[in-house]
Amino acid sequence: MTTFLKSLIFLQDSCLAFLSLMFHRGSSEDAAEALKKLETSINGARISFDTTWTREFRSLFIVPLFKCLVAFCLIISLLVFIEGIYMNLVVLYVKVFERKPEKVYRWEPMQEDIELGHETYPMVLVQIPMYNEKEVLQLSIGAACRLIWPLDRLIVQVLDDSTDQTIKELVNTECAKWESKGVNIKCERRDNRNGYKAGALKEGMKHNYVKLCNYVVIFDADFQPEPDYLQHSVPFLVHNPEVALVQARWRFMNANKCLMTRMQEMSLNYHFMAEQESGSTRHAFFSFNGTAGVWRMAAMEEAGGWHDRTTVEDMDLAVRAGLLGWKFVFLNDLTVKSELPSKFKAFRFQQHRWSCGPANLFRKMIMEIIRNKVLFSIYLFNLDKNVPTIFFVTRPITTLVFCSSC
Repeated sequence: MTTFLKSLIFLQDSCLAFLSLMFHRGSSEDAAEALKKLETSINGARISFDTTWTREFRSLFIVPLFKCLVAFCLIISLLVFIEGIYMNLVVLYVKVFERKPEKVYRWEPMQEDIELGHETYPMVLVQIPMYNEKEVLQLSIGAACRLIWPLDRLIVQVLDDSTDQTIKELVNTECAKWESKGVNIKCERRDNRNGYKAGALKEGMKHNYVKLCNYVVIFDADFQPEPDYLQHSVPFLVHNPEVALVQARWRFMNANKCLMTRMQEMSLNYHFMAEQESGSTRHAFFSFNGTAGVWRMAAMEEAGGWHDRTTVEDMDLAVRAGLLGWKFVFLNDLTVKSELPSKFKAFRFQQHRWSCGPANLFRKMIMEIIRNKVLFSIYLFNLDKNVPTIFFVTRPITTLVFCSSC
């Protein structure tokens, strides 16, 4: 501040010199030279003032702000690192002590009763949302219709939002083909695309025949389950009433297509084998992946069903169900074939949705999480198995910090 005061005094002296000059009776050349010197002095004082003010403002506000931001990023990075170590230790524990879901939860294969026959099997709804999926519609519909399950206890629902009339006709032809083989298949369409995938799933749940079903399976159009998928997954829900979701692992058919797909495979394999398996083992909670999972209808209804308020409707539903105390089971040994984005544009859109979606969801649900005392449980390290864990803090905040464009 001393330099700042000196600059003001110098400016004042310069002004006094200028006033004296006005009354000076010397030659015009002397007056012009004096004015030039005065102008130079004033400019120098102004530059000194600007430099001093900038330096003072930067030291008082800018530097402390950036120090706080750097410290905050370091804390978040440390939390993510600790979480990664923790998850890998949990996975190691599962491998060493063979704590597979079949040993943690009750699991028995479904069997027909001599008197009741197929009535012992629960009603299962298979939903396939699609939008102009010309290349894979036959594969996805065919894979769903080949699932090993009593035909009178299975409903396949194709949610076709396609805008191309040719593709609509292809979907109709494929559905008619499987219907002629005895499969109970429904093709449902809307006159709009409100809510996109979440809107289609929500509309699909409104039909009367859906009320007869106990469980619902979601497969994206580029996913092809193995025929024994239901035989491995549904028994967890039948014999464990506290379980709301059974999630299978994705298996990528085009992982070796290019360098980008190989990198995606490594990243997603870590997501499944470390993040989701540790969440399932330690806390019975992880984020639903939006496909290749079986939901208990009662749990979905209690959680409020599908919401289209964000681009991660799958995580939205999982968080709401987790806050209500429902448990999730991840099956690492049960895989579903899928494909990875092989073009950068599709990959970029996918990553943007996966990054910004959780951040937007966190902003919308932060009060619900606080009311559920999840944050307090995390703070006290009292991580009960019935509540979501540090997932609620590290993932959204990390996204908000490193993806501020959301």
